[in-house]
Amino acid sequence: MATRLLEGKKGIIFGALDSKSIAWKVAELCHAEGAEFILTNAPIALRMGTINELAEKTGAEVVACDVTVEADLNNLIDIATAKYGKLDFVLHSIGMSLNVRKKNPYTDLNYDFMHKTFDVSAMSFHRLMQALWKKDAMKEWGSILALTYIAAQRVFPDYNEMAESKALLESFARSFGYHFGKAKNVRVNTISQSPTMTTAGSGVGGFDAFYEYANKISPLGNASAEDCAKYCLSLFSDYTRMVTMQNLFHDGGFSYTGISDDVMDMFRTK
Repeated sequence: MATRLLEGKKGIIFGALDSKSIAWKVAELCHAEGAEFILTNAPIALRMGTINELAEKTGAEVVACDVTVEADLNNLIDIATAKYGKLDFVLHSIGMSLNVRKKNPYTDLNYDFMHKTFDVSAMSFHRLMQALWKKDAMKEWGSILALTYIAAQRVFPDYNEMAESKALLESFARSFGYHFGKAKNVRVNTISQSPTMTTAGSGVGGFDAFYEYANKISPLGNASAEDCAKYCLSLFSDYTRMVTMQNLFHDGGFSYTGISDDVMDMFRTK
């Protein structure tokens, strides 16, 4: 049941592609909890996805934005601040790897593709925060949040160079989080989510098998996209004003579990 947790808050949500997207779930829940926001994605993603259905459902405006282009980000922020004034929250839910799509092994990567991965998936977060900073677009005690994955800390071979991209993303959150906190009382965090059955996640080789493995390791099981959305909202709310520069694991306990009985049962001799 909605509690109007975000009543009166305004923001921008990046990355809602379709109903499987975590950003889509965040938008639905933000709307239910009283927030208003602009939805944005790359022009090609807007053509491929069904974001207009979400916009109609939530009363949100859709603005195309290529996060690798500073002019696009500046235009988006100008539109948002003209509409709402300073912003309370921003969600960065963006990731892309052509090496993963092309099934290039980690030991034989295309470096042009790698550069694009870093640009879209990590540098875009710094570019976004720098644009917000320069335009003084965030309200005091506002919240900037990005989605990441534990491959930033551990090796998951099929995740490829997205692992380094997530590590860079988390570093940007800490470094820019310091400056945003000192100057503007704005907090910056990342959420490290369980493997999730999104359109993007399902494109990683062997994802189904790994999803089941993670589910068996995690004491609580894998965290769903819906539960991740709820966690995002808690970080947009006034209840987490003193949480910043953190990488917060939302994975059912996977990150701190070495082995589980369920996984051991798979190897025990009967």
